[in-house]
Amino acid sequence: MNGTSTPATQYLDVPGGRIAYDDTRQGDGAPVVLLPGMLDTRAAYRHLHPLLTAAGRRVITMDLRGFGESSIVWDDYSPAAIATDVLALLDHLDIDRAVLVGNSYTGATVVKLAGDAPERVAGIVLLDAFVENLPPNALMRGVVHAMGTMLVHWPAFWGFYHRKMAYPGAKPADFDAYVNGLVAAMRTPGRKTAIRGHVRGDSAPIGWSAAVHCPALVLMGSKDPDFPKPELVADRQAAALKARKVMIEGSGHYPMADNPQATAEALLPFLAELG
Repeated sequence: MNGTSTPATQYLDVPGGRIAYDDTRQGDGAPVVLLPGMLDTRAAYRHLHPLLTAAGRRVITMDLRGFGESSIVWDDYSPAAIATDVLALLDHLDIDRAVLVGNSYTGATVVKLAGDAPERVAGIVLLDAFVENLPPNALMRGVVHAMGTMLVHWPAFWGFYHRKMAYPGAKPADFDAYVNGLVAAMRTPGRKTAIRGHVRGDSAPIGWSAAVHCPALVLMGSKDPDFPKPELVADRQAAALKARKVMIEGSGHYPMADNPQATAEALLPFLAELG
């Protein structure tokens, strides 16, 4: 996050390790839990976070298993396992119901938790998520496997992805420093275990949405390079979740960073409707 008002990092011990998070503690309506994508940290929301807090929302961001300030080595890094961490965090903070926002890999996490514990979820937001994506053909499976292997063995590839693919338009002012930090973190001891866990996790489940009955919002960058046709993926998700869809024009895989204002403008009315 930016600025002097950044909440301090806090920690929660859960079975298997320790989760890092921060919490503004104050705000109106249901608290908003922001989950980053794979190999990323909660600072992915550093530009969206202040816009939500300025609008009066209580905002919680959480580092995923293996990354940020959370423990590195775990037995399970899947989106479903991360859902158990989110639920434990809600219990720890005495939050009855929250709005869950999942980017990329953790879109599956918020769908899983909304289906498993509907009484705890006021609504969900998928932000350039893979949920309900069409199953990959043999060629795409091969490409995904090759990319996963490169991420494990050549952390610089993660920097290449961010610099050359994930942000097709505008980049935040702190872009270079942020990407350098992500790549450096991938080289720390033990991180290969976490990288393998993430790249092998099922981030594109089909059918989980059937158990979700809470309000949902699908946000998708119109130029997301992870999908040949981003709007088609967003349409599938919106249909499966009976959700509203908003395309963030010109954005790539991380609209909360490359166009936080448009992302906030799409997100805040949805939050207001939930109370």
